[in-house]
Amino acid sequence: MRWDVQTKLKANSPQLKAGELIKTLLVNRGIKDKKTSREFLEPTDPLTGYQAKLLGLNPAQLKKALARIKKAVKKNEPVVIYGDYDADGICATAIVWEALQKLGAKVIPFIPIREKEGYGLSRDGIDAIKADPQYGIGGKAKGLLVTVDNGIVAHEAVSYARKLGLEVIILDHHEKPARLPKAYAVIHTTKLCSAGIAFFVSRSLLAPNLSPLATLLELAAIATVTDLVPLTGANRSLVKYGLVALNNTSRPGLRALFDIAGVKHIGVYEIGFMIGPRLNASGRIESATTALQLLCSKDQEEARNLAAQLNNTNRDRQTMLAAMSNHALETHNLQLKTADFREKIIIAENESYHQGVIGLIAGRLVEQYYLPAVVISRGEIISKASARSVAGFNIIEAIRSCDNLLVNAGGHPMAAGFTIETEKIAQFRVKIQNWARKRITPKMLIKTLRVDGELDIGLITNELYRQIKALSPFGVGNPEPVFTAKVSVSSVRTVGTDGKHLKLIVSPAGNYPLSAVRSFDAIAFNLGYFAPKIKPGDQISLAYTIAEDDYGGYNRLQLKIKDLHYGGIAEKN
Repeated sequence: MRWDVQTKLKANSPQLKAGELIKTLLVNRGIKDKKTSREFLEPTDPLTGYQAKLLGLNPAQLKKALARIKKAVKKNEPVVIYGDYDADGICATAIVWEALQKLGAKVIPFIPIREKEGYGLSRDGIDAIKADPQYGIGGKAKGLLVTVDNGIVAHEAVSYARKLGLEVIILDHHEKPARLPKAYAVIHTTKLCSAGIAFFVSRSLLAPNLSPLATLLELAAIATVTDLVPLTGANRSLVKYGLVALNNTSRPGLRALFDIAGVKHIGVYEIGFMIGPRLNASGRIESATTALQLLCSKDQEEARNLAAQLNNTNRDRQTMLAAMSNHALETHNLQLKTADFREKIIIAENESYHQGVIGLIAGRLVEQYYLPAVVISRGEIISKASARSVAGFNIIEAIRSCDNLLVNAGGHPMAAGFTIETEKIAQFRVKIQNWARKRITPKMLIKTLRVDGELDIGLITNELYRQIKALSPFGVGNPEPVFTAKVSVSSVRTVGTDGKHLKLIVSPAGNYPLSAVRSFDAIAFNLGYFAPKIKPGDQISLAYTIAEDDYGGYNRLQLKIKDLHYGGIAEKN
């Protein structure tokens, strides 16, 4: 990878003050004055702070939506929460459902099944609700439909709902189309995930009684991490305070999920790689209602059974993903062997690709080839697609350049999805590849590692690590600090299945007094292939983060290697 070093600071003095390094790290994140530094390090409590305008929400639309929801509660009108089947949509559905229950609303959630009702608000989904007596909106009955994590592009479905006598309120964070649906109210911002929007709307609904908000905050934190929104501003606040709530949760469903995942302490990593995938699994290949029931369950035995079901579904999802990803990778490898193959966007399609994992397959393709990727689950008449991108290339903009060929489309600059008539896939392929060819520059396709600066490993102490941790939670928009250092290698080996990972013992390469020299264990995941190229006594440059290692009951600092170079440290490009 190319190392993009953010600062020329060379932290190689034993007299280094931690405060100087922290200040540099804040500046690297665009935080340059005392006020914003204080807010970053001590974020406002989301239970009381952040007003609508600061969140990007339209105050007039919010006021209108709140009044309509309260009217529905007062008149005992049926209210349906129309959710989505990913972790953000599931958590947002649970938040609004529980908030309205606290108000005494006649409310029931509905999450579409991917293969039956498709993504987002649809005629099929509305018909399913209308036909089911439990929702209470059949015949000529009036009611309120609140969409979460969808609806912003559902022009036809909103019009259909209105004709049936339903009023629609949209809570969504996806990119706005040029024209909004004619809903009763639209609560939209791209600054939050949908569960974040749901949390702040629920806070307004429940005011002044804020006591239920702590349990809703737990769900907003999970969704904020899993939906990969920038962990700055209100999102940072939701996650920082939400992690505290999660580690003390009384929700039987979350407790059961933590137990079955083997999680003892909940952090961003645990949410992103252990909890989130299990919540997502149900909506990918079965019904997301299982995950919703788990989150809202009040019965411990039921919660344990649902957690076990999600865990098994996640295993099935992993098996399915591995087989389909391998097929997509092998297919693209064959295309690369074609002499005239010069495309800058991967289009993979097959009738065997399950709709629930095509986004994950696209992610695997991007990871392997560092090109934008579109993966299509090919149907007989209609096909579903999911796309992932690389930094600098707006994938939803590229997809919308093909609007005349699509049934519908939605998403974000880095991830999107669409529906297309199968017979138009060939035309879509040509059109989007032409679009990509003109707009993707060679620089976009060089994988870049953002590095904060140089920090000699001889200066790493427990106190320095504690101060760096004050910048957490880390994630999109607030990356974990990455440093470079030249080190001397004293031990090299591989660990893990088939020697997949690289394990080193390294010490500072600088001129330190003997008493100052410390050695560190360093782990490089998925870089085991470097082992034959390194031998004890070599000096190499690492790009690394600092982490705590409590394996075997010990508690010590270790280095997590992000990349390594032979020779000097890369300069800022």
